Amino acid sequence: MSVSIRASILAVSLALAGGFSAAPASAAEDPALTAAVRHLQQRWEVIKFNVPEGAAQTEQMNALGDEADAVAARYPDRPEAMIWDGILTSERASMASAFSALGLAKRARDILEKAEAADPKVLDAGAPTSLGVLYYRVPGFPIGFGDKAKARRLLDRAVHTAPTGLDAWYFYGDFLMAQGEYAKAAEVWRHALTFPPHPDRPLWDKNRRAMIEEQLAKIEPKLGKS
Repeated sequence: MSVSIRASILAVSLALAGGFSAAPASAAEDPALTAAVRHLQQRWEVIKFNVPEGAAQTEQMNALGDEADAVAARYPDRPEAMIWDGILTSERASMASAFSALGLAKRARDILEKAEAADPKVLDAGAPTSLGVLYYRVPGFPIGFGDKAKARRLLDRAVHTAPTGLDAWYFYGDFLMAQGEYAKAAEVWRHALTFPPHPDRPLWDKNRRAMIEEQLAKIEPKLGKS
């Protein structure tokens, strides 16, 4: 795999979605699952936003990915566990060598497709959002599995399924900007900024909103060209 392909997968690192609520109603009857998902979410936030990029961050994200694999193995039919396993697998792909990155991205895709089939609504449309990101950030055939049309369908579904899901709307806007649909992207992001702050996710919420503001600033000069 070339360096440019790895760079494309690196951009997947949302990355992936990461902002999904840790205590969905569907997990309420299983406190152990809720606690496990919350732990993955909180550790992801700390590693993603507070640990500088480099060997230490990669090591910690890989260790957390192993934990996510174990949670998914304990709860093989629960989309909450699958989604976070897919997110952490995507993060590992973004930090992996060029030789390993695409294989990990494919594994993340397979996990997230299973989660979407189980319940596309769980965690603020976590599965279709994360899948959509993979499909528009990973290179297309013959190198990878990227598919812009499929990404559009998934992200459109995500924002309709999660009308106040900040990640769903952020990544929909990011996709639209990447396609040159600047006015629509700006509209989507401005709408996302009207959502109330997430009371349980201040670190993620602050960072995601800052990213939206930065993207809006970049897109302003392009609006007349849409």
